[in-house]
Amino acid sequence: MHTFGSMYDFTIDASDKPALYRDLLGALDALTAGEPDAVANMANAAALIWQYLPDLNWAGFYRHIDGELVLGPFVGKPACIRIPLGQGVCGTAAATRATQLVDDVHAFPGHIACDADSASELVVPIMRDGTLIGVIDLDSPRVGRFDDGDAAGVEALAGLLAARL
Repeated sequence: MHTFGSMYDFTIDASDKPALYRDLLGALDALTAGEPDAVANMANAAALIWQYLPDLNWAGFYRHIDGELVLGPFVGKPACIRIPLGQGVCGTAAATRATQLVDDVHAFPGHIACDADSASELVVPIMRDGTLIGVIDLDSPRVGRFDDGDAAGVEALAGLLAARL
C-alpha cells in the first residue's frame, strides 16, 4: 500500500519501443501494486502513459458500465462522456474485444470526434476472465503515430491493469 507523501521517479528507456514499453509496464506495476481502487489505478496509468509516450493529445480510459462506455480518468481535453458499444473507435474495440489501431481517424467509418486535433488512435480493450472492463484510449495529432509495437505494448499494460481495476 502506498502511503501519503510517496513520490515516484521512474527511469524509462525511450531509446527503442520494446524497452520503453517494458519500462512502462514495470512502472505501472509499481504504481498499482497493492492498490485496490480502480479509479486511482486508472488515473496513475493515464498520467504515466501521458508522461512517457510522445506525440499524444489524449490518454485515458473508458469504463464498461451497463452496456456502454463511460469516461474514466484521462489526461487531455474534455472528452465524450458516453459511447455506445459498436460506435467510433472506442465502441468498436469494446464491441469486438479487439485492439483498434487507426492510422487516420478521419477515414474510420463512424469516428466520434471528441477532439478535432486527433488524427490517429489506438484503443485496447481491458478484459478480465472474458469480461470487458473498459478500454485504454490513446489519441495523437499525428497521422500514423501508432504501430504494432505500440499495440503490443499497450495490450501488455491492459493485461496488467485487468486484475487491478
